[in-house]
Amino acid sequence: MKKTIRPRVLAPDIDLLPDMHPVLARLYALRGVRGPADLERALKALLPAQILKGLETALELLEQGIRQQQRLLVVGDFDADGATSTALAVLALRAMGAQHVDYLVPNRFEYGYGLTPEIVQLARETKMPDIIMTVDNGISSIEGVLAARQAGIRVLITDHHLPGAELPQADAIVNPNQPACEFPSKHLAGVGVVFYLLSSLRTRLKNSGWFAGENIAEPALTDYLDLVALGTVADVVTLDANNRVLVHQGLARIRAGRCRPGISALLAIAGKRQDQIVATDLGFQVAPRLNAAGRLDDMSHGIECLLTASPDLAAQYAAELDGLNQTRREIESGMQNEAMNVLKHFKLDRSALPYGLVLFDKRWHQGVIGILAGRIKEKFHRPVIAFAPADDTGIEPIQLKGSARSIPGVHIRDVLDTVAAKNPGLITRFGGHAMAAGLSLPLRNMEKFRIAFDAAVQAVADRADLEPVLHSDGELPAECFSESFAGLLRAGGPWGQGFPEPLFHGEFLCLDQRVLKEKHLKLSLSHPDSNRVFDAIAFNVDREIWPTQAKRVRLAYRLDINEFRGARTLQLMVEYLEPLA
Repeated sequence: MKKTIRPRVLAPDIDLLPDMHPVLARLYALRGVRGPADLERALKALLPAQILKGLETALELLEQGIRQQQRLLVVGDFDADGATSTALAVLALRAMGAQHVDYLVPNRFEYGYGLTPEIVQLARETKMPDIIMTVDNGISSIEGVLAARQAGIRVLITDHHLPGAELPQADAIVNPNQPACEFPSKHLAGVGVVFYLLSSLRTRLKNSGWFAGENIAEPALTDYLDLVALGTVADVVTLDANNRVLVHQGLARIRAGRCRPGISALLAIAGKRQDQIVATDLGFQVAPRLNAAGRLDDMSHGIECLLTASPDLAAQYAAELDGLNQTRREIESGMQNEAMNVLKHFKLDRSALPYGLVLFDKRWHQGVIGILAGRIKEKFHRPVIAFAPADDTGIEPIQLKGSARSIPGVHIRDVLDTVAAKNPGLITRFGGHAMAAGLSLPLRNMEKFRIAFDAAVQAVADRADLEPVLHSDGELPAECFSESFAGLLRAGGPWGQGFPEPLFHGEFLCLDQRVLKEKHLKLSLSHPDSNRVFDAIAFNVDREIWPTQAKRVRLAYRLDINEFRGARTLQLMVEYLEPLA
């Protein structure tokens, strides 16, 4: 699909930061950096926890639970944010002296998402908790919290998802997005919320003499920042200044070898050098392998990988997760082919596509529909919801589970809220963020929902919003095509959602093209103003177009350093390319 490359424009009254490379200074300015404080990555730059609404009540609940050695049960979510949140909570609470800490993560295929009444019943039968602490979920668990309270179980909710009109009647709620919470950063991931809470608990216990009185070594919560960085990047939350501190500090510990054996093992099996990783390595190499457990099997496999202190056991878990991820890729590939066949007749006339795409196949796997929705969204640049049966009985499904992915300018949770408000009973339940959401509905409501969803998207988007645009940081001068400048960009992060990795565009001389693994394109290029030759790689190219006989190409690309047999060479990671002549 042809895309528009639109250069970012810097306001004329913005002063660039002095004493740094002018291109890097401009990149920071384009991302809202207005002074050195915006680039501070030391822990002292973190926002104070005391601003979090509900923090004091939550601390009282946990302190009492630890001092009385009550049974604490962490109920997590089945994605990477949920897994890291769960591991962090279990490890830190145990390190602070809690002797009865366990966890439970709902199997998505049996129980679905969140603290449901069914999960509460399972917890009662198998764990007998005095306190349930949710991580990365719970803000929408009205019925589940009620069931727990009726059973005499106290509930502490830690979450970051947007709340609905009604809040659960928990004993305590810590969520920066709950009403009247003045915490300035609304973009903490679930694991970030847990880190803030337990860091405050550690300080509280220290000040009260708990560690000295019980002869417990005072734990350093910074030791768990590797988990915080992984969960934050994996959940694709906005990397505002506060999250950049958390991610930077976590990455620094991972590079120094001060991380969980499970993270080291997952990096190793992905073929990444631990001492040189960046945020995208967590997002594209570690997170998918961790997520594969929750998508296809049980997230406890991923959590145990993060919990274990044994490098040998971590390697075994990592190998298992890698195998699950390979299976996930195969399932996803088949589902994507099926979806593209359904949409094939739209390829010649994209204007015939609905504003919001709704796809369903009773053979699809509910653990992979989120990835599928994301792939189709990238292909057609419009909000997409992919549905799969809510169970795998093989018979005609009654209930469906859907996963939604959106585009800039279309807040997908708000769209679902509009659909639900205008069509009572159409959706069974839903929740999520601006760019991603989940929902359930009966199969009999599918066609009515498809129409209502398309209408709701049309109400907030026009055709221009559905045209794909790449926002470029401009054209690079020839002297910037070097390993040293690519290294400067790499060190200038962490880059990610809301603080995007620099993307440049330009025209190049194409000296050679060859296909790798039948779907990737390797190019040898030269800048028109330089004699230097360098490589570029474009993944999953349209084989109906590439390779071509074109001698000039237009690219949108990122600078990278390729390492092979000890040699470091410049490489362009191509996000978009088109032949010119």
